[in-house]
Amino acid sequence: MPRFYIEAELAVDTQVELTETVFHHWVKVLRAQVGETATLFNGQGGEYEVELVEVTKKTAQVQIKSFNPDNRIPSFSALLGQVMSKGDRMDYAIQKAVELGVTNIQLLTSERCEMRLKYDRDQKKLDHWQGIAIAACEQCGMNIVPKILAPLRLEDWLNSDLPTTKLVLAPNKDQVDVLNNVSKDLALLIGPEGGLSETEISAANAVGFQNWCIGTRVLRTETAPVVALALLNYRLAE
Repeated sequence: MPRFYIEAELAVDTQVELTETVFHHWVKVLRAQVGETATLFNGQGGEYEVELVEVTKKTAQVQIKSFNPDNRIPSFSALLGQVMSKGDRMDYAIQKAVELGVTNIQLLTSERCEMRLKYDRDQKKLDHWQGIAIAACEQCGMNIVPKILAPLRLEDWLNSDLPTTKLVLAPNKDQVDVLNNVSKDLALLIGPEGGLSETEISAANAVGFQNWCIGTRVLRTETAPVVALALLNYRLAE
Protein backbone atom coordinates (compact mmCIF):
# COMPACT_ATOMS: atom_id res chain seq x y z
CA MET A 1 0.00 0.00 0.00
CA PRO A 2 1.44 3.45 -0.88
CA ARG A 3 2.46 5.56 2.09
CA PHE A 4 2.71 9.36 2.18
CA TYR A 5 3.51 12.18 4.59
CA ILE A 6 0.90 14.95 4.52
CA GLU A 7 0.81 18.32 6.25
CA ALA A 8 -2.82 18.18 7.34
CA GLU A 9 -4.99 17.41 10.33
CA LEU A 10 -6.17 13.80 10.17
CA ALA A 11 -9.06 12.09 11.96
CA VAL A 12 -11.04 8.91 11.35
CA ASP A 13 -14.39 9.32 9.54
CA THR A 14 -13.46 12.65 7.98
CA GLN A 15 -12.50 13.67 4.47
CA VAL A 16 -9.25 15.45 3.60
CA GLU A 17 -8.04 17.10 0.42
CA LEU A 18 -4.65 15.83 -0.67
CA THR A 19 -1.81 18.31 -0.67
CA GLU A 20 -0.16 19.14 -3.99
CA THR A 21 2.82 16.88 -3.24
CA VAL A 22 0.74 13.81 -2.32
CA PHE A 23 -1.70 14.45 -5.19
CA HIS A 24 1.16 14.59 -7.68
CA HIS A 25 2.88 11.43 -6.40
CA TRP A 26 -0.17 9.23 -5.82
CA VAL A 27 -2.61 10.40 -8.50
CA LYS A 28 -0.38 11.76 -11.24
CA VAL A 29 2.69 9.51 -10.96
CA LEU A 30 1.18 6.29 -9.59
CA ARG A 31 -2.14 6.91 -11.42
CA ALA A 32 -4.32 6.06 -8.43
CA GLN A 33 -8.04 5.65 -9.13
CA VAL A 34 -11.12 6.20 -6.97
CA GLY A 35 -11.48 3.30 -4.55
CA GLU A 36 -7.75 2.72 -4.07
CA THR A 37 -6.25 2.94 -0.58
CA ALA A 38 -3.08 4.39 0.91
CA THR A 39 -1.51 5.19 4.26
CA LEU A 40 -1.12 8.81 5.36
CA PHE A 41 0.78 10.17 8.37
CA ASN A 42 1.35 13.75 9.49
CA GLY A 43 4.22 13.33 11.92
CA GLN A 44 2.02 13.83 14.99
CA GLY A 45 1.89 10.13 15.79
CA GLY A 46 0.32 7.10 14.20
CA GLU A 47 -0.90 6.57 10.66
CA TYR A 48 -4.22 6.48 8.84
CA GLU A 49 -5.62 4.22 6.14
CA VAL A 50 -7.46 6.31 3.58
CA GLU A 51 -9.56 5.63 0.49
CA LEU A 52 -9.50 7.83 -2.58
CA VAL A 53 -13.11 9.00 -3.08
CA GLU A 54 -12.89 11.88 -5.56
CA VAL A 55 -10.39 12.96 -8.21
CA THR A 56 -10.48 16.11 -10.32
CA LYS A 57 -7.91 17.58 -12.66
CA LYS A 58 -6.00 19.34 -9.88
CA THR A 59 -7.25 17.96 -6.56
CA ALA A 60 -8.40 14.78 -4.84
CA GLN A 61 -10.32 13.88 -1.70
CA VAL A 62 -9.77 10.90 0.57
CA GLN A 63 -11.96 9.34 3.24
CA ILE A 64 -10.06 8.42 6.41
CA LYS A 65 -11.06 4.86 7.31
CA SER A 66 -8.92 3.77 10.28
CA PHE A 67 -6.04 4.71 12.59
CA ASN A 68 -2.96 2.72 13.61
CA PRO A 69 -1.09 4.19 16.64
CA ASP A 70 2.18 2.31 16.03
CA ASN A 71 5.01 4.83 15.44
CA ARG A 72 7.70 2.18 14.82
CA ILE A 73 10.28 4.16 16.75
CA PRO A 74 13.14 2.45 18.61
CA SER A 75 13.06 1.82 22.34
CA PHE A 76 15.75 4.49 22.77
CA SER A 77 16.05 8.19 21.95
CA ALA A 78 19.14 9.25 20.00
CA LEU A 79 20.10 12.84 19.22
CA LEU A 80 22.67 12.73 16.42
CA GLY A 81 25.19 15.57 16.26
CA GLN A 82 26.49 15.29 12.69
CA VAL A 83 29.22 17.58 11.38
CA MET A 84 28.15 18.57 7.88
CA SER A 85 29.74 17.21 4.72
CA LYS A 86 29.33 18.11 1.08
CA GLY A 87 27.20 16.55 -1.63
CA ASP A 88 25.56 13.16 -1.45
CA ARG A 89 27.43 12.15 1.72
CA MET A 90 25.20 14.34 3.88
CA ASP A 91 22.04 13.20 2.10
CA TYR A 92 23.02 9.57 2.70
CA ALA A 93 23.85 10.11 6.38
CA ILE A 94 20.49 11.76 7.04
CA GLN A 95 18.49 9.20 5.07
CA LYS A 96 20.04 6.18 6.76
CA ALA A 97 20.05 7.71 10.25
CA VAL A 98 16.31 8.29 9.95
CA GLU A 99 15.70 4.77 8.67
CA LEU A 100 17.55 3.50 11.74
CA GLY A 101 15.33 5.48 14.09
CA VAL A 102 17.28 8.60 15.06
CA THR A 103 15.17 11.04 17.08
CA ASN A 104 16.60 14.35 15.81
CA ILE A 105 19.69 15.43 13.87
CA GLN A 106 21.69 18.48 14.96
CA LEU A 107 23.82 19.78 12.09
CA LEU A 108 27.24 20.95 13.25
CA THR A 109 30.28 22.84 12.02
CA SER A 110 33.76 22.01 13.24
CA GLU A 111 37.44 22.75 12.60
CA ARG A 112 37.59 20.43 9.57
CA CYS A 113 34.00 20.89 8.39
CA GLU A 114 33.66 21.22 4.63
CA MET A 115 30.58 23.46 4.78
CA ARG A 116 29.84 26.85 6.32
CA LEU A 117 26.15 27.41 5.66
CA LYS A 118 24.19 30.40 6.92
CA TYR A 119 20.60 29.34 6.87
CA ASP A 120 19.16 32.82 6.91
CA ARG A 121 20.37 32.83 3.28
CA ASP A 122 20.32 29.12 2.52
CA GLN A 123 17.06 27.79 3.92
CA LYS A 124 16.63 25.69 0.78
CA LYS A 125 19.43 23.34 1.87
CA LEU A 126 17.85 22.79 5.26
CA ASP A 127 14.46 22.19 3.63
CA HIS A 128 16.12 19.70 1.26
CA TRP A 129 17.54 17.71 4.16
CA GLN A 130 14.21 17.82 6.02
CA GLY A 131 12.60 16.46 2.85
CA ILE A 132 15.07 13.58 2.86
CA ALA A 133 14.04 12.79 6.46
CA ILE A 134 10.37 12.82 5.48
CA ALA A 135 10.98 10.54 2.49
CA ALA A 136 12.94 8.16 4.70
CA CYS A 137 10.00 7.99 7.12
CA GLU A 138 7.64 7.29 4.22
CA GLN A 139 9.87 4.41 3.19
CA CYS A 140 10.68 2.84 6.57
CA GLY A 141 7.30 3.21 8.28
CA MET A 142 8.31 5.54 11.11
CA ASN A 143 5.50 7.98 11.90
CA ILE A 144 7.40 10.60 13.93
CA VAL A 145 9.59 12.66 11.58
CA PRO A 146 13.01 13.61 13.04
CA LYS A 147 13.83 17.30 12.90
CA ILE A 148 16.90 18.44 10.99
CA LEU A 149 18.13 21.27 13.21
CA ALA A 150 19.92 24.32 11.78
CA PRO A 151 23.71 24.25 12.22
CA LEU A 152 25.50 25.09 15.43
CA ARG A 153 29.20 25.40 16.10
CA LEU A 154 30.45 22.23 17.74
CA GLU A 155 31.58 24.09 20.85
CA ASP A 156 28.13 25.64 21.29
CA TRP A 157 26.42 22.27 20.99
CA LEU A 158 28.81 20.64 23.47
CA ASN A 159 27.81 23.22 26.05
CA SER A 160 24.08 22.94 25.45
CA ASP A 161 21.57 20.82 27.35
CA LEU A 162 22.32 17.28 26.19
CA PRO A 163 21.30 13.80 27.42
CA THR A 164 23.30 12.28 30.27
CA THR A 165 24.71 9.53 28.04
CA LYS A 166 26.99 11.06 25.41
CA LEU A 167 29.10 9.16 22.87
CA VAL A 168 31.65 10.48 20.38
CA LEU A 169 32.90 8.35 17.51
CA ALA A 170 36.67 8.47 18.05
CA PRO A 171 38.69 6.15 15.82
CA ASN A 172 42.20 5.17 16.89
CA LYS A 173 41.27 5.49 20.55
CA ASP A 174 41.38 2.65 23.04
CA GLN A 175 38.58 0.14 22.50
CA VAL A 176 35.96 0.61 25.21
CA ASP A 177 32.57 -1.13 25.23
CA VAL A 178 30.62 1.99 26.11
CA LEU A 179 27.32 0.24 25.40
CA ASN A 180 27.45 -1.86 28.58
CA ASN A 181 25.90 0.88 30.71
CA VAL A 182 24.41 3.18 28.09
CA SER A 183 21.01 4.72 28.85
CA LYS A 184 18.12 4.87 26.41
CA ASP A 185 18.37 8.64 26.09
CA LEU A 186 21.65 9.58 24.44
CA ALA A 187 23.60 11.95 22.23
CA LEU A 188 25.91 10.70 19.48
CA LEU A 189 28.61 12.92 17.97
CA ILE A 190 30.06 12.16 14.52
CA GLY A 191 32.84 14.23 12.97
CA PRO A 192 33.46 15.37 9.39
CA GLU A 193 35.30 13.54 6.63
CA GLY A 194 38.65 14.60 8.08
CA GLY A 195 37.59 13.62 11.59
CA LEU A 196 37.37 15.62 14.78
CA SER A 197 40.61 17.17 15.96
CA GLU A 198 42.23 16.03 19.19
CA THR A 199 41.24 19.37 20.72
CA GLU A 200 37.60 18.82 19.76
CA ILE A 201 37.57 15.26 21.13
CA SER A 202 39.11 16.52 24.36
CA ALA A 203 36.45 19.25 24.56
CA ALA A 204 33.75 16.61 24.10
CA ASN A 205 35.35 14.44 26.79
CA ALA A 206 35.41 17.42 29.14
CA VAL A 207 31.60 17.67 29.05
CA GLY A 208 31.02 13.95 29.51
CA PHE A 209 31.29 12.40 26.05
CA GLN A 210 32.75 8.89 26.09
CA ASN A 211 35.02 7.84 23.24
CA TRP A 212 33.53 5.08 21.12
CA CYS A 213 35.84 3.26 18.73
CA ILE A 214 33.90 0.86 16.51
CA GLY A 215 36.31 -1.82 15.38
CA THR A 216 39.76 -1.34 13.90
CA ARG A 217 38.76 0.46 10.69
CA VAL A 218 38.12 4.17 10.21
CA LEU A 219 34.59 4.73 8.91
CA ARG A 220 33.56 7.50 6.54
CA THR A 221 31.45 10.29 7.99
CA GLU A 222 28.30 9.02 6.23
CA THR A 223 28.95 5.39 7.24
CA ALA A 224 29.62 6.07 10.93
CA PRO A 225 26.03 6.98 11.93
CA VAL A 226 24.69 3.92 10.12
CA VAL A 227 26.98 1.53 11.99
CA ALA A 228 26.58 3.30 15.33
CA LEU A 229 22.79 3.43 15.18
CA ALA A 230 22.58 -0.17 14.00
CA LEU A 231 24.62 -1.25 17.03
CA LEU A 232 22.43 0.83 19.33
CA ASN A 233 19.29 -0.74 17.85
CA TYR A 234 20.77 -4.19 18.47
CA ARG A 235 22.02 -3.49 21.99
CA LEU A 236 19.08 -1.46 23.27
CA ALA A 237 16.21 -3.37 21.67
CA GLU A 238 13.59 -4.36 24.18
